[in-house]
Amino acid sequence: MTLRLVAAVLALPGVWWAKGPQTAGELKSAPERAVLVSRHAERDFPLTADPASANWRDVTGVRAEMNYLGERIPGPPTEIRSRWTENYLYLLYTCPYDGLNLKPNPSTTTETPRLWNWDVAEAFLGSEPGHIGHYRELQVSPQSEWVDLDVDRDHPQNRLGGDWNSGYEVRGRIDAGRKIWYGEMRIPMKALEAFIPRRGAELRAGLYRISGRDPNKTFTAWRPTGQKTFHVPEAFGILKLE
Repeated sequence: MTLRLVAAVLALPGVWWAKGPQTAGELKSAPERAVLVSRHAERDFPLTADPASANWRDVTGVRAEMNYLGERIPGPPTEIRSRWTENYLYLLYTCPYDGLNLKPNPSTTTETPRLWNWDVAEAFLGSEPGHIGHYRELQVSPQSEWVDLDVDRDHPQNRLGGDWNSGYEVRGRIDAGRKIWYGEMRIPMKALEAFIPRRGAELRAGLYRISGRDPNKTFTAWRPTGQKTFHVPEAFGILKLE
């Protein structure tokens, strides 16, 4: 994705920038401090996108079951789990579905611009407590497509946007029989600016999912933003390494 394309996307109304901060008290059904605990792993492990695997089966996650306005979404919730090592942060999404909106001719070897137009799971991760407008956006699709972005709401011209490369890996897997898709990410710790991985360390995290087709797309949030966009860093929760 070129900087010109990123600039065009940023200019779209309601897609990236949310005007006016949203306080925790204004969010519907959102706890004051929503925390996803990331369990430490002794060693790095390959991506399987399988919650029943030895690396994931005993890990407790959080549920995302509301839209960004805090309204309950019918059906089973999306689940997100996390693990970490000194080298990587792992995220695993479990995404029940009625139907899938998949991109034709998917690429798993190159970044997919505008991946958010299709079914996707998203993580927004911020590592600078004094600059919450700067965070990284990472996505995975059911078909193992990916896109990673360096977002700075306050100074977009100072960041690489779509030209930034985190070096992360993804794996998507569709279980058509159970109507669930799984998305797993392995994010290098060095991609999270100014973050030192150790027990008790915290990241600011927005965990989301987009599913379905227009005009009936569903926007699922772990912690609702209170606005019709996910890009409200004031509403992020906490991912804590333990």
